[in-house]
Amino acid sequence: MVFERSFSSGLAVSIFAILMTLPLSLQAETTPWLVYFGTYTGQTSRGIYSARFDTDTGLLSQPQLAIESRNPSFLAVHPTGRFLYAAGEVGEFGDRHEGSVTAYAISLGNGGLSLLNDQPSGGTYPCHLSMDRKGRCLLVANYGSGSVAALGVERNGKLSNIRSIAQHHGSSVNPQRQTGPHAHFITMDLDNHFALACDLGLDRVLVYSLKPGTPTLTPNQTGAASAAPGAGPRHLAFHPSGKRFYVVNEMGCTVSRFDYDPRQGVPSRELQSISTVPGTGGSNAPNSCAEIQVHPSGKFLYASNRGQDSIVAFSIDPANGNLALIDYFPSGGKTPRHFTLDPSGKWLIAENQDSDTVVVFQVDTSTGRLRPTGQVVSIGKPVCAVFVKL
Repeated sequence: MVFERSFSSGLAVSIFAILMTLPLSLQAETTPWLVYFGTYTGQTSRGIYSARFDTDTGLLSQPQLAIESRNPSFLAVHPTGRFLYAAGEVGEFGDRHEGSVTAYAISLGNGGLSLLNDQPSGGTYPCHLSMDRKGRCLLVANYGSGSVAALGVERNGKLSNIRSIAQHHGSSVNPQRQTGPHAHFITMDLDNHFALACDLGLDRVLVYSLKPGTPTLTPNQTGAASAAPGAGPRHLAFHPSGKRFYVVNEMGCTVSRFDYDPRQGVPSRELQSISTVPGTGGSNAPNSCAEIQVHPSGKFLYASNRGQDSIVAFSIDPANGNLALIDYFPSGGKTPRHFTLDPSGKWLIAENQDSDTVVVFQVDTSTGRLRPTGQVVSIGKPVCAVFVKL
């Protein structure tokens, strides 16, 4: 059941409240997806949580603890849907001055997780990870040490001890945040040939060629993109065409557009920079940006603002990829560190880190606008969400 615009907000909240009281066994009959939430652990969180999500109704069940873990901040799903990987955002792993990455087997019956193994991340405070598109290696961005790494993945989902580490070097103009490198994100391009890494400390997006079966990261000497000095590139999102990508700049509060040559792994110069907040991005401190995603249709782009506590929506010009503002939508909580679009593109789930809440929005797929469904569920310090098909 999808709520029409004629329904009042209060009625929508009431209906969702009733649905949320249904036993999980009844919810499961119509719920085809699991959602896993990464968190910062402490008084309100103990690890990774799972919930069920129905892409027809937008119904999100109350999350349950899937497994205890320390600061499993960012998650990635194996292409088979059988394994989940988590970045342990810490500075020490065992007796090593590194963070950790952990592999889990997924139980599709109840959403539970079973530990497979863990490995050092190749640097300190890993804050982002992703899979190559064939599931043969795991990519990790280590914010503290400013390095990226690729770890081999075995057929049984375990992480191998074979890895490739690339240490970034340099600095930029901000004396508090950019005295050294801070790798914040890494992902494969859509052709699975090159890995692109955002470094907040360098104001650059670096490109690596990757042989996933090895795995080996090799710097692409002609492949790098530069953001404005002090912008702080944090995350990027590819357009479904694979021939352009967008970068959300944490400190500059902007989104940058780049064209991309997938054959050579070469980005263009910055072709557009647009503010994520009203007025000029730099004048809106203490706002900072966090997440960015392109709608599966390729028609819309979303980014999150921490401080303004909003999700900003842009339309994408199909001819040249330029962005135009649609509107700003309150995230329904405090500090939207992350959000994700469900696989159908009909729903957006926002994780509000400092209000310990996850909020569900309906996406108008013709206009790109967001509408709160009235669903707000509690999770301590949520910072990431990923979908797994049942």
